[in-house]
Amino acid sequence: MKAALLSKHGGTDVFYYGDAPDPVPGPGEIVVDIHAASVNAADYKVRLGSYDSKLKFPYILGRDFSGVVSAVGPGADLKVGDEIFAVCDAGIEGAYAEKIAIKSALAALKPAKLSHEEAAAMALTSLTAIWAIEDTAQLKKGETVLIQGGAGGVAGFAIQLAKHIGATVITTASAHNHDYVKSLGADQIIDYRTEDFTRLGRVCDVVFDTVGGEVQVRSYEVLKPGGRLVWIAAAPAGFKSARDDVQVLRPRVARDRPHLERMKELLAAGAVWPPAIHRYKLADAAEAHKVSEGRHLQGKLVLTVR
Repeated sequence: MKAALLSKHGGTDVFYYGDAPDPVPGPGEIVVDIHAASVNAADYKVRLGSYDSKLKFPYILGRDFSGVVSAVGPGADLKVGDEIFAVCDAGIEGAYAEKIAIKSALAALKPAKLSHEEAAAMALTSLTAIWAIEDTAQLKKGETVLIQGGAGGVAGFAIQLAKHIGATVITTASAHNHDYVKSLGADQIIDYRTEDFTRLGRVCDVVFDTVGGEVQVRSYEVLKPGGRLVWIAAAPAGFKSARDDVQVLRPRVARDRPHLERMKELLAAGAVWPPAIHRYKLADAAEAHKVSEGRHLQGKLVLTVR
């Protein structure tokens, strides 16, 4: 099979488009002919070597995808020809390729109304946002939530979900993205380039931080006593908040079928819809990473494989 492979850690020049062995399904596994693979911010961080992981090169990135089952191992509960979307188990990647083997239990049938590109774009983003907003923050109707970095894939889904729950949704975004996040349901938008979100005061029951760094440090200033700060992007190393009257929570973000099925329920109810999608060919993964690393993307980057 063809794949976008990393030759080593480094810049986008470490990518090459070449051949990799075809996967074979083990017990409980399926092999999927990938039609589209999502590009996530974590991908370029893995490429750069930002995480403490021992990769075996050549290495194939990619955590979520959509495609068609082409082979089934013993005990798998899907069949050849099923159109599915899935998120790889934690610590496992390999979706920047024409084929992948994955546990059947991690995949869900693709909604008929979604293209493969749309399903790939919504897989890990929806799973992460549902874990953060519903399971971890336990956001309730009538509460106020600040979602940092609203134009991104996870944050954009979180805006839609929070609005569906009945919360008041505040988000940060550059002026270029204001119309986009408003279309997702944001009630109030703060231009992080020209406005200081801490001027809100302590009005938020929840902050969902998808940006990290100094943004997380300052996010404590807008939480009510008893508020919850939920994060997927870390604060600066060694930072410890002086506030002991708020909860600091990191979503578990376990990969499973039930959370993908939850996304399908929300989709069917009209509560969520696919993000803006920017498509690249699999052979052009390096170009997609340049955009991802710039961190000013509206919506999601997707590699079209077939």
